[in-house]
Amino acid sequence: MASSAKSTAGPNDAETVARRYFDAVAARDVDAMVACWAPGSLDRLHGQADLVAPDGIRQWFAELFAAMPDMTFEVLETTTEEDRCAVRWRMRGTFAGPGAFQGFEPTGGRLDLQGCDVVTVADGLVTGNDAYVDGMTIARQIGALPPRDSGQEQALTWLTNMRTRIARRLSTGEPEAIADGVWVVRGGFPRKLMNVYLLRDGDGVCVFDAGIRTMTPGLAAIGARMGGITRVVLGHGHADHRGAAPGLGAPVWCHPDERADAEGDGGMHYFRLDELDFHGRVLLKRLLPTWDGGPVSIAGTVSEGDDVCGFKVVHLPGHAPGLIGLWRESDRLALVSDCFYTLDPQTGMPGHPRVPHHAFNLDTEQARASMRKLAALAPEAAWCGHAEPLRGDVAGQLEQAAATT
Repeated sequence: MASSAKSTAGPNDAETVARRYFDAVAARDVDAMVACWAPGSLDRLHGQADLVAPDGIRQWFAELFAAMPDMTFEVLETTTEEDRCAVRWRMRGTFAGPGAFQGFEPTGGRLDLQGCDVVTVADGLVTGNDAYVDGMTIARQIGALPPRDSGQEQALTWLTNMRTRIARRLSTGEPEAIADGVWVVRGGFPRKLMNVYLLRDGDGVCVFDAGIRTMTPGLAAIGARMGGITRVVLGHGHADHRGAAPGLGAPVWCHPDERADAEGDGGMHYFRLDELDFHGRVLLKRLLPTWDGGPVSIAGTVSEGDDVCGFKVVHLPGHAPGLIGLWRESDRLALVSDCFYTLDPQTGMPGHPRVPHHAFNLDTEQARASMRKLAALAPEAAWCGHAEPLRGDVAGQLEQAAATT
């Protein structure tokens, strides 16, 4: 029901309880407000704070009332259904102090806000609330943001856009088509040596390997433009391959043997960084934590022979226990994460194909065997986790690299 008049329902009716609560807000009576709440219930002010009754509500609203001594509050409209009442309200006042609010000193700004609370009631008490108000309008009105369409706002917008363009240019490139329904996105700074692959998956795209953490905004934007990210499949769970995965908002899959590391330390427990040269030790010990987006919640697993967007999963362990590649027979295309390198991981300099560096491998001899397994497929192109792919005599190059010590 919709109403703008006082309800005549019983004392436990959702609208009656909600109005009693907001009458206390209008009266600036914190004790009466708290008395309306069931202890331990949550008042969720979306985008601002989560308050647990009674102490959280008492503290937050006491601060608000001290910051706006002339605050007025009125209920504009209610809509009630069973145990919930939606309350549209208007609040006006001056941020005059003497108290601060949310860390801001009083600015003298005049507030005139409308919002909506959805109050849940049981046994005559509020048991939950979801409050919605425009935080940007609050920030403008108290002076934390410049006025709309002002010169200050235009300058702030220009600076924000410039920062966004620079960050995107430095961290994430645009998708490059490398085969039918397959794109590579290169990321990292100063040279874009981290490869993330996008595979057409219905109306969206599947992400194979997730690069480093700073690539998250760029990958999310690219995925959205390409129809949405359906899922992330990790080639393996090292920091520079799971980095963006936690922030992409899509289910993450990996090989069963990689699950513990993807959800854990990213393989750090078997790294031997002291076996790198001085340059590598100094550089990579500092870079690895900045690359990592942290442990990933794994939604499902893929194993040898499973289908991923028209590719078959190939298990290529050694560098990591559950490292996988994707193989498409129709055009003999392989996407293989860190089955092999085409760069020196200590300097980042591109070069000939090579076995992944032993300092990062679970089992280097097994990594050599996996390179030979990949060579036996006779790919026409093999794209790895970093730098450039192999083309031409891919099998011969892999066999030679696997035999090199």
